[in-house]
Amino acid sequence: MGSIAIDGPAGAGKSTIAKLLAKELGYVYVDTGAMYRAMAVYFSQKGIDPLDENAINNSVNDIDISIEYIDGVQQVILNGENVTSLLRTEETGKMASKTSKYAAVRSKLLTLQRGLAKKTDVIMDGRDIGTTVLPDAFAKIYLTASSDARAKRRYDELVEKGEKCDYEAIKEDIEKRDYEDMNREISPLKQADDAVLVDTSDMNIEQVVETLRKIIDDKKAGK
Repeated sequence: MGSIAIDGPAGAGKSTIAKLLAKELGYVYVDTGAMYRAMAVYFSQKGIDPLDENAINNSVNDIDISIEYIDGVQQVILNGENVTSLLRTEETGKMASKTSKYAAVRSKLLTLQRGLAKKTDVIMDGRDIGTTVLPDAFAKIYLTASSDARAKRRYDELVEKGEKCDYEAIKEDIEKRDYEDMNREISPLKQADDAVLVDTSDMNIEQVVETLRKIIDDKKAGK
């Protein structure tokens, strides 16, 4: 059958949707964003300046990242330590956005990601899966939403966790990350020519999953 690539900006719901689809289809879900975030955790722990490309380049060979599943839940292991609980912090997200543009960082993870796709049918989500990581994926989807919709989702998520947050600051950060992701020199965020655009601004999770299932079924049927 082949692999499925889901790309899109931060906060579009890629990971949530990809996990649900993987479970329904019996695919292996590979959270590439989590892999970049795991590297970001390492850089933060070592106190490396995200603007210091030489320091980043010199440290990537010291990083080992693996994915394990415990009771069906993905766990990300960084140099033998389970760092899953650290991946979704704002600090980690900002560090990942700044460091994922470097060639050494992307090259390190590209080999691992492609290796996983060769072993089994996978669903991967990220910024450049359909354009760079899995250009031969049989189904490519570009998942997006307005910055307002994405900021609202992130705000609600943080409030539910009991964290204090500012909606306007979240929206501003999302728009800044969009700009950085779309304008970076290496593998910028963009819709692959053969990807199907899905705007989730006014859709709930069930509607998005249903829409993507139809796209995938159509691809399987050769439509």
